[in-house]
Amino acid sequence: MTSYQDILYSEDAGVARITINRPDRYNAFRGQTVEELIGAFQRAGWNRDIGVIVLTGAGDKAFCTGGDQTAHDGQYDGRGTIGLPIEELHTLMRDVPKPVIARVQGFAIGGGNVLATLCDLTIASDKAQFGQVGPKVGSVDPGFGTAYLARVVGEKKAREIWYLCRRYTAHEAMAMGLVNTVVPHDELDAEVERWCAELLERSPTALAIAKRSFNADTENIRGIGSLGMQALSLYYDTEESKEGGKAFREKRKPDFRRFTKR
Repeated sequence: MTSYQDILYSEDAGVARITINRPDRYNAFRGQTVEELIGAFQRAGWNRDIGVIVLTGAGDKAFCTGGDQTAHDGQYDGRGTIGLPIEELHTLMRDVPKPVIARVQGFAIGGGNVLATLCDLTIASDKAQFGQVGPKVGSVDPGFGTAYLARVVGEKKAREIWYLCRRYTAHEAMAMGLVNTVVPHDELDAEVERWCAELLERSPTALAIAKRSFNADTENIRGIGSLGMQALSLYYDTEESKEGGKAFREKRKPDFRRFTKR
């Protein structure tokens, strides 16, 4: 795939930039978006001329806010276990033998927070915000988004992030280990360029081996996620889950507790 509808793709001086280009949806992804991201990561990940991949979102408001609730009425609108080939994307981001940098300029919420967590490095603007929303909208990430997050920030903090669905500033995210560095908003691109330049000076084979070594320790999460996504698919077909998406679209608070009274 060389032309895209939902993303932007560019290569320059050894750096591939992948931009989710749905700013009107706060860069939320639908099935088409995930398919294009998979194509872009495959394109960059195995290109010997590319040494670093930068993932970001269009505009200043959002890096990515996860699954597009307008494309989520039970299952999502694409292929895969839950109507999104999100497991394939997560696996690919880990498997490509190049460092992946998340350039986070705004909201990294829900599935967007998961993407930023999965990137090898995360560089954030001081305007960025992080957090999960699954239990607020009838969803959850039962794989890398939970188990791997616990490896990154610790299990107590990961449970807080998922159970309470709070938002965290960039500096709070850095303090918990979710972000590598925070810079003033207008210095974000320059900082990303500096990190890319440093990485391009390193041995690509050594970086690839290091990445695979880091991944090996958490590879069991891939299996956990596969099992969890099957359960999530069943959950998405329940009225309890559908209440979350319906309430979001109707701009009201969901009433989940009524489904426990049966």
